[in-house]
Amino acid sequence: MGRSRRTLPEELLLLALDPTTGTTAQPQSLDLGLAGAQLVELALAGRIAPDGDRIAVVVPRPTGDPTLDSALELLRRRGAPVRAVHWIGGPRLGLRQTYLSHLERCGMVHAVAGQMCGVLPTTRYQATDTAISREIRSRLDSAIRTGVPPDPRTAALAALAHAVGLGKHLYPGNEGRSSRSRLRDLIRHDPMGGLVAHAVMDVQNGAAAGPRRGPAQPAPRQVGRPEPGGMPLQARHGPMARVAAH
Repeated sequence: MGRSRRTLPEELLLLALDPTTGTTAQPQSLDLGLAGAQLVELALAGRIAPDGDRIAVVVPRPTGDPTLDSALELLRRRGAPVRAVHWIGGPRLGLRQTYLSHLERCGMVHAVAGQMCGVLPTTRYQATDTAISREIRSRLDSAIRTGVPPDPRTAALAALAHAVGLGKHLYPGNEGRSSRSRLRDLIRHDPMGGLVAHAVMDVQNGAAAGPRRGPAQPAPRQVGRPEPGGMPLQARHGPMARVAAH
C-alpha cells in the first residue's frame, strides 16, 4: 500500500481533532472507531472480507503499513473468521496515541505539551496543514449535500464518523440535525463500512458479550438508533497516566 494516500484511521482521527482545543472529540468511542477503520482499510486493500457478521483474512500479504499489518497478523493468527464486534471490542490500548504519533512524524500534526490542573502532564495536537482536514470534511459535506452516492472510502468514513458520535462534533445543534441524519444514512453505501460501524455501536451498547449470531442472522440495521457517542466507555488508563489528546 502506497503512503501517498492517507488511511481511514488517519482520516478519522484528523476529522475528530478539534482545531481549537487540540483534543479529539469522543475519545473513548474513537478508540473503537480506529480499530474498525483498520478493518475497513484492510478490506479496501483486499486483505480481508466480510463473512456474515465475521471478518475473514483472504490475502495475508502485508500492506506495507506497520500498524495495519500488525492488525492483519493478529487476525491471521485467529485461524478462523472473527466476529467484528468481538474484534473491535477487544483491547486496543494505545491505538489512538499510535496514530497521533504517526501523524506527528508525518508532519501532519504538531504536539503541544501542557499540564492539567497545573500537575498532570498533557499533550495536545494541532494540525499543521488545515487544508488536509478541510479536504476530508468537504468530502463528507459534499456527500451529505448532494445526495450522490459517495465512493466506498468516503461512505466508510461517514459510517465510522456516525458510529463514534462525531456527528454532533461536525454538525452541532438543532441546525445540524438534518446533516447528522444524512450522515447516518450514508452507512448503506458501503457494506463493509456498515458492518464495522454497527459493530462499533454494538460494543458501545454492550452487545459484544451477547449471544453469537449465525451467518443467516446478521445484526439488524436499526436505523432508528439514538445518536451514538452518548455512552462513553470507561477510560482504560489510571488518573496519573499521561493524558494525550483526551
